[in-house]
Amino acid sequence: MKPKTIPIYLIGLLLAIGAALFLLAPAQAQLRMLGPANTGHETLACVDCHEAAVGTARQQIQANVRHLLGMREEPVAFQHEDVTSQDCLACHERPNDNHPIFRFNEPRFAEARAEIGANDCISCHLEHQGQRVTIEPTYCSNCHEDLILKNDPLDIPHDTLVATEQWASCLGCHDFHGNHLREVPTTFEQRLPEAKILEYFAGAESPYAAEKITPAQKTR
Repeated sequence: MKPKTIPIYLIGLLLAIGAALFLLAPAQAQLRMLGPANTGHETLACVDCHEAAVGTARQQIQANVRHLLGMREEPVAFQHEDVTSQDCLACHERPNDNHPIFRFNEPRFAEARAEIGANDCISCHLEHQGQRVTIEPTYCSNCHEDLILKNDPLDIPHDTLVATEQWASCLGCHDFHGNHLREVPTTFEQRLPEAKILEYFAGAESPYAAEKITPAQKTR
């Protein structure tokens, strides 16, 4: 009598279940990441930013299957909730912020918001890209194209820079969030070169200043 053989599909199913259980284990959180953590977040655990989703994995899968079948209006989070701007502010909220997140939702910035999609922190700091800032350094044009200063402190007037579309130069003088402890240059030649800004965006050390006015807080 020939010994019974295990069907190939059953072996495949068991391997898939085993792989899923392995990847879903808390110790394998790094393997589930969509990409490298952004600069400054390398030592954080997933749960520092991603809160556990409501319900068990089985309940979450069932709810999402029902959504795909049209039996449920909204899907649900699987394993972890999506990160919101409030999650970011738990560590990065600053009273001195020149561009706080709540300003993004002011009606007067609706057009600029639609242009660059600045609705949340991750609009400019998309996570798991291994960078610090994930937006091009010319976004100032969306809000400041009509900028005129009565007492311009710069040797080349700001309206001249605007007229000649020198938008890549803005961050050479201005720290977007204003959290680096430094003096703003008063001559155009003193500005940081665009290459330094791009390196900083990509994760290099800050060319503005090492000291922060309000350092990031670990609150969770």
